[in-house]
Amino acid sequence: MTPSKPALLVLAAAVSASLAACADGGSAEAHGTGAADKPSLTLYSAQHENLTEDWVKAFEARTGIPVQVRYGKDSSMGNQLVEEGAKSPADVFLTENSPAMTTVQDAGLLADVPRSTLDQVEPSHVPSSGQWVGVAARSTVLVYNPAKVSEADLPTSVMDLADAKWAGAWGAAAGGADFQAIVSAVLDTQGEAKTAAWLEGLKKNAKVYQNNTATMKAVNAGQVPMGLIYHYYWYRDQALTKAGSANTRLHYFKNHDPGAFVSTSGGAVLKSSKHPEEAQQLLAFVTSTEGQEILAKGESLEYAVGKGVASAPALPPLTSLEAPRLDAATLDGAKVLDLMTRAGIL
Repeated sequence: MTPSKPALLVLAAAVSASLAACADGGSAEAHGTGAADKPSLTLYSAQHENLTEDWVKAFEARTGIPVQVRYGKDSSMGNQLVEEGAKSPADVFLTENSPAMTTVQDAGLLADVPRSTLDQVEPSHVPSSGQWVGVAARSTVLVYNPAKVSEADLPTSVMDLADAKWAGAWGAAAGGADFQAIVSAVLDTQGEAKTAAWLEGLKKNAKVYQNNTATMKAVNAGQVPMGLIYHYYWYRDQALTKAGSANTRLHYFKNHDPGAFVSTSGGAVLKSSKHPEEAQQLLAFVTSTEGQEILAKGESLEYAVGKGVASAPALPPLTSLEAPRLDAATLDGAKVLDLMTRAGIL
């Protein structure tokens, strides 16, 4: 049936209006804030998924640049990037700890970060290489059960845990990237010989758990008096039911001890990125005041590292932790893995 002349006029008007809307970019709802006209970024993230998603959603809303996220673990994702090399589809890489980032950095795969982005972050979380930048931080802590060990009797240094006195008295997730980052701080501050001896003590003395949460829960249940973990596992549990931490407290080694290590989570743009300008925009957003406030107000309870951005009120200030002064760009993850393997831990 042939449409009537009035119907054809209405149809033509509708098509004309639709084309005009497309030419103007249309509404944000209809066209994803112009996302169809923007290149899509691929983000490799070893960071917490909730935090990554919060950053990505806010970035997409602000810029209209769509971001596809691939999640993985620090070391495996870092090694994957090295294997992919210049053919990697990744534009941006986010880590939980810095050794995985230095693996990719040392393979010559990272682009320089603009000074304007580096300047958004506290200098202690800006590596000397200038090829990546801190996006978050987490502190090493000793979680302990006061019913099993008194505060007065706690070790004064993480290095003391290698002593026979503490055999069977502490636990750690020795196979995880978090603990390996802590070992990298021991290596950087104490040297290879002392680190090897400390790892031998760990092999003899420590109970090995699957992850930080399992370590904390074991301390809470009285299965082991102490455990070496990152701070946010405890603070997150305390903010919820306290089911895994009610019987525990935290001890901060301070005094620039390797046990006071603050691990820097990193962000970087790959040299091979097909959209380097947009990739740098994402990195700049994550380290901006807005990006760091998203972290500070979120559920991860990691430390914000952006200048002028306060972390969650429950956390002791980073400046009070007396962490050892390290250059995150030089932490040797490969040597750590070698030493831990030789010690029979991995």
